[in-house]
Amino acid sequence: MPSAPASRSSLERISVSNLCVDYHGVVAVHDVTLHLQAGTICALVGMNGAGKSTLFKALMGFVRPSAGSIAIDGRRLRQASRARAVAYVPQTESVDWNFPVNVYEVVMMGRYGAMNLLRIPRPADREAVREALERVELWPLRDRQIGALSGGQRKRAFLARALAQGASVMLLDEPFNGVDIRTEKLMIELFEQFRREGRTLMISTHDLSHVTGFCDQVVLINKTVLAYGETSSVFTSENLALTFGGLRLEAEPPEAAGPDARPAP
Repeated sequence: MPSAPASRSSLERISVSNLCVDYHGVVAVHDVTLHLQAGTICALVGMNGAGKSTLFKALMGFVRPSAGSIAIDGRRLRQASRARAVAYVPQTESVDWNFPVNVYEVVMMGRYGAMNLLRIPRPADREAVREALERVELWPLRDRQIGALSGGQRKRAFLARALAQGASVMLLDEPFNGVDIRTEKLMIELFEQFRREGRTLMISTHDLSHVTGFCDQVVLINKTVLAYGETSSVFTSENLALTFGGLRLEAEPPEAAGPDARPAP
């Protein structure tokens, strides 16, 4: 069972109301509504093509909704983007590892929004990068080419970039794919630290064991939010059968029901 978040508060980090996104007339997601407080780790669960990536893109401001609204920390998305409030940790498969940059330079990219047009790092930027690399235990590898890292080290490098950015919201796309046991344990420990610091994490994952292991809340999505709320209330066999269209699941969740579950209307 996930530990109780020490920094959970009434502050809404993520507020999405009646969100719709379509691409050239094809609906990607519709009527998405969810609200996540500070100090929350939330799993985003659904099949491929269910709209998880679209929701992430909308939260980052990369796609324009056809309807609905998004607020981060009570601010409009454009204001939140200027404040660097949302950070994204991508799947390693979506990164060009042949690009000639070292680990330190990748993490420094998280500071670009705080720099002037010449992107000359200040002492505060260097300190933020050092602290982030030390937290993910990569400071000794700071000069290594990013493509020369192991899968787990690459994940940690991009997590450090998000940390250096100072974001209050982190969106993580399949963070445990291709990582070793040591890295997985370290990342879970870091996620729990972030929760205590009042950050909000939304983690897209296909590994159902992680949902019950440390996530406070879960969002089940299939073009729209089918249910969301406390993991113990939402993460049921019935809801997952609805989410995955009756497909056989690798891990059976505990049966539960409760008032915190929020099925979509």
